Amino acid sequence: MLVNYLKIALRTLRKNRVFSLVNIAGLALGITAFVLILEYVAYERSYNQFHTNLPTLYRLLNQNKAGDVWSDLSPPIGPLVKAKCPEVRAFCRIAEHSANGIVSFPDAPTNQSFRESKLAYADASFFTLFSFPLVKGVASTALTQPNTVALSQSRARTYFGTRNPVGQTLTLNNQFGKTPYTVTAVYADMPQHSDLSFDAVFSLQTLASSANLNNNDWARLDSFYGTYLTTFLQLTDATQSGETANDKALAAKINALAKQAAFNSDNQFIVQPATTLHLAASLSDVYTTSGSLGFVYLLSGIAGLVLLIAWFNYVNLSTAGALKRAKEVGVRKVIGAGPGQLIGQFLGESLLLNGLGFALALLLVALLQPAFNDFIQKDLSLLDLSSGTFWLAGAGLLVAGAMASGGYVAFTMTSFQPIQTLKGTYQGGRSGLLRKALVVAQFSASIALVIATLVLYQQLQYMQTKDLGVSLTQRVVIRGPQVAQTGSFKPATTVLEDQLSQLPYVKSFCQTSVVPGNFYNFTANGITRQNPRPGDDRKTYSMGIIDDRFLPTYEIKLVAGRNFTMQEAELGYEKSGRVMINETGARQLGFASPAQAVGQRINWGQPFEVVGVVADYHHQGVKYAIEPVVFLPRRSVSDLTVQLTTDRVQDKLAKLEQLYKAAYPGNPFEFFFADENYNRQYQSEQQYGQVFTVGSSLAIFIACLGLFGLATFTTQQRTKEIGVRKVLGASVTSIVALLSKDFLKLVIIAILLASPLAWYAMNRWLQDFAYRVEVSWWVFALAGLLAVGIALLTVSFQSVRAALINPVKSLRSE
Repeated sequence: MLVNYLKIALRTLRKNRVFSLVNIAGLALGITAFVLILEYVAYERSYNQFHTNLPTLYRLLNQNKAGDVWSDLSPPIGPLVKAKCPEVRAFCRIAEHSANGIVSFPDAPTNQSFRESKLAYADASFFTLFSFPLVKGVASTALTQPNTVALSQSRARTYFGTRNPVGQTLTLNNQFGKTPYTVTAVYADMPQHSDLSFDAVFSLQTLASSANLNNNDWARLDSFYGTYLTTFLQLTDATQSGETANDKALAAKINALAKQAAFNSDNQFIVQPATTLHLAASLSDVYTTSGSLGFVYLLSGIAGLVLLIAWFNYVNLSTAGALKRAKEVGVRKVIGAGPGQLIGQFLGESLLLNGLGFALALLLVALLQPAFNDFIQKDLSLLDLSSGTFWLAGAGLLVAGAMASGGYVAFTMTSFQPIQTLKGTYQGGRSGLLRKALVVAQFSASIALVIATLVLYQQLQYMQTKDLGVSLTQRVVIRGPQVAQTGSFKPATTVLEDQLSQLPYVKSFCQTSVVPGNFYNFTANGITRQNPRPGDDRKTYSMGIIDDRFLPTYEIKLVAGRNFTMQEAELGYEKSGRVMINETGARQLGFASPAQAVGQRINWGQPFEVVGVVADYHHQGVKYAIEPVVFLPRRSVSDLTVQLTTDRVQDKLAKLEQLYKAAYPGNPFEFFFADENYNRQYQSEQQYGQVFTVGSSLAIFIACLGLFGLATFTTQQRTKEIGVRKVLGASVTSIVALLSKDFLKLVIIAILLASPLAWYAMNRWLQDFAYRVEVSWWVFALAGLLAVGIALLTVSFQSVRAALINPVKSLRSE
């Protein structure tokens, strides 16, 4: 019996080649998109899951009254919480960015050095709280002593080759000066699916000595002034402590403790479970995360839509094709076939079709995997589905969908009345209405995705072309030196600046760590006018340390007052007593106009005179509101921004490299272009745009496959009618219009349904941008015309073909 069913299924597929190919192609594309995106979701969900202590690990966060949340805290907070809260078993403080600098080797015969951007300082508990296995050394003692470091396996090979790294010495040159470290451990490279990813971990206890701070008193481990450490807490296990260590109860206890301690403020502490460190617990979660739950949901939704559209296609085409097999069902019923046998046969055909689609999908996944990995910048494979229950959930969904769609078709076909089918009077009943509803649903989803894509690219174009108030083109930013051959960079910097001034293709330059597109130096509060209003001391300002050439190099305008002088920059803000503020800062300080602010004094530990007001410019992209800024003068050896003329850029960069290496031997020459760096802020929006483009293209293509199949079926059903109409004088145009109008009506209904839904969704999305476009009417018109045009082309292909058939041939065949 099963063999007989299989033979019939294969003959049916071969006989209805167009329907079979359309169904298999649609299912294969839908399953391919689903599997690829399921890989990504599984990978994102696997982040940090390898840590043995993950269920008891929490991150301590800070939140202000405005709802802003950040993870950088003062050094004494971790030890204080551990001492006062018995439910805290251990803590670990990590400085994720402060350690970055240049690694060199004092005993090396050459000046070999490496600029590293994935370094960290951490407490001795780092390797006991987090599951990063050591290849050499002891986890509990690796970082207990100051001036010790643990290296990743790859960095150990890079630095020391085949030698045993343990016991070797290296030098770290960064903002804390030139400090020697002894290698005490080597750990396996941190996995890709880890939010903590460092090439080297240095002992935080090194910063306990003022000799290792290089006058950076803000980094003292006993000071509440600096906020630069991420603090993790390990809570006692409920079974061991006898009580549940509730994170909200702990946060309340820490906030009560804060009111009694030196770090009292209006901010509130939050305890975040480490399980939500990568992806938030929900879309409304305010906790800072390194991944995007919204992007995961977006991809999942698009994958579900594409797969659903593919199944809609199958139901649509199968119920349409069922009319051609109505007599077959009638004959089978008359000769004694029971409902179970008929359902088994048609359900088997459905599973065979889905199986072929799945097999083709696996081939497509293998072919498209490299391109998909390049798109999301991750190394994914089908092996990512082997962890957890993702493969089970995915397989279950695919089988359930195949059974549901195939089951509906099977029950529909077995419900035919044998008398009507044998007479040839059966017209399909409610299946025709269902097909129309499914076509509308398919195109509604596709049109909504097209509208979303157009709005997203409109917003992205707006952000990239809006007047930023700052010039970025032809500005090359060269990373500042950190390896000093003598005690000071100043003599070499003076020589380099003189050489740059003499180059005809250097229009201007400045040496400052403030680069548009990056953060300012730090944030501060307690800045007020001479006669402050209540609450002024709690307002926050971004602080930018710049020299006297920063504004002209980036062509940032002044609206009142003057720029810093060279002398003020040489003295620094502490000695010169001068500052500038931006327009937003002037308003927050309570000045009626920029001109009124000039010459006034503000307080921040000491009085400062406001010498100028800088025009508001978009330092951190159009997505964010312009923040109040205080600019502080200082000449420093930091990132060097050089404005070049437009021709022969590579030759000019080679000359700059020559001058830089001569001035700062032992420092690698590394640079980036300011405009490219600035546009990286829009990477997530560009990724969203690519996802929507691919998703909407797939959805429309699969929907059109179904429309093509239905048009083919319709023309076959109306072959005799078309022949009669042609004999009576109907033109090809009128026949095409006759066959196309019913489908176009369905597409127009889909446009009317999709437009308000897409408008609501995109307006909600645009609320995340401080500066945004309005959703224009032409977006809906363009999406509608695109959908109508594609549908018309799809249907017209079969309509024109049917209209051109010789009527004698079509009537004879009937």
